[in-house]
Amino acid sequence: MQQLFKCMSLFAAVSFCAITSFAQESTTTYPASSPKLFNGTGGFRTWSFGIHAGGLGPALAIGGRNDFNKWKPTLGYGAYLKDQITHNFGLQLEFLKGTVSADNTAPSSATNPYASFTTDLNWSAALTGVLTLGNINWTQMHTAVQPYLSLGAGLINYSPHLVTASGTNIDYKPGGNITERFIPVGLGLKFNVSKDINLDFGYSMNFIDGDNFDGYYKGPSYNGDKFSYGHAGLEFALGKRSKPQLATHNAPAALAQDLWEKNAALASSLAAEEARLNQLNRDLANLNGLKDELAKMKIDSDGDGVADYFDKCPNTPAGTKVDGSGCALPTPPPPVRDTTTIVKTEKYIITEEDRRIVDEAIRNLEFDFGKSTIRTRSLPYLTRVADMMVKKGFSLKLAGHTDDVGSDAANMKLSKNRAESVKSYLVSQGVNSGKIEATGYGESQPIATNKTDAGRQKNRRVEFTLF
Repeated sequence: MQQLFKCMSLFAAVSFCAITSFAQESTTTYPASSPKLFNGTGGFRTWSFGIHAGGLGPALAIGGRNDFNKWKPTLGYGAYLKDQITHNFGLQLEFLKGTVSADNTAPSSATNPYASFTTDLNWSAALTGVLTLGNINWTQMHTAVQPYLSLGAGLINYSPHLVTASGTNIDYKPGGNITERFIPVGLGLKFNVSKDINLDFGYSMNFIDGDNFDGYYKGPSYNGDKFSYGHAGLEFALGKRSKPQLATHNAPAALAQDLWEKNAALASSLAAEEARLNQLNRDLANLNGLKDELAKMKIDSDGDGVADYFDKCPNTPAGTKVDGSGCALPTPPPPVRDTTTIVKTEKYIITEEDRRIVDEAIRNLEFDFGKSTIRTRSLPYLTRVADMMVKKGFSLKLAGHTDDVGSDAANMKLSKNRAESVKSYLVSQGVNSGKIEATGYGESQPIATNKTDAGRQKNRRVEFTLF
């Protein structure tokens, strides 16, 4: 009991350090672009190792004990190495060591003639399958708690020691150990205290293929011995910290987020098309009004060359020279030539902050694969470019480029459509469409090699030029 208390105290101290680390990392988040579903496990951390300690006892929570009627809690400790194969299933190699003890001091009758036993569990090794039952909160991308079940098989090596009623110590197998097969069955809960560390609370029931674990053998009709292990431990994720743990990643929430992103992209595309249609309707309405005004302007009743709509002196005699208002011209004085030339220029000063806003928009501009639909995460950066253009009156040239995957015609069309898509969004945010020029160059102007994924990624771009 004293050893068990010391071990659990040490574990509490380590857990406190882990939770303190979590508090210090509370502002750290995973990248916005979490790995997509159905793309394999390459974007996740799948390997981890764990350490644990707890109490061992020769009895099970579902009922049943070994051949002694009063069991005592004793110290056990171990470790494991785990590979998370899918979101809800993993394999782990487990190791366990400790002691198991019981006696016949309970009021009920003893089941054997010995006073007590202590078995040294020298080692046990098992390959166990771990099934995560589900995520506690399906609205979060990374869940905090995972319940699990486990089932495995392995070998256990132990040395039983007996004490007779008279107090004599007996080794069940003098000078040797016993190795048997056993089956561990368990359940537990894991709590995520940081991106790298999980708290692990579990309970396992271990069924041994033999009746000598407690040092007392009943005979051919034996019922295999068993023992239980309740533990608390720490699990440490291996791999790059920028990747989330596969076991804590919430697949339903990831699917929902993907649907929301596609819905937002569709809504953005529809908004751009609606803005384009509204502008077309306004242009048509203006055109019809201009036709009526133009018809009025063409009527000239007195034939002086000034339409009645503007004629302030109607019924001018034929042949009279008139001014722009239709009134007779006075005799003009000799003309004086004005040689003064007035040149009006506007200067637009592009600051470093303006360039930074444009550079951020370029770095964060993303489209759906093979499409001209702008992804939702890019819109806030384009909105900042639109606000800057409306405020300062800048003009902008958009140049769309692609890699060499696909035909020249398809790449030329895709690059043009992507540039037009950016222009449409900026116009929807209040920018004058006349200040934006959108051009597509297809695959004709690469800035890197098209023979590698990294080079092709650089070639798929939309360039912004302020002027």
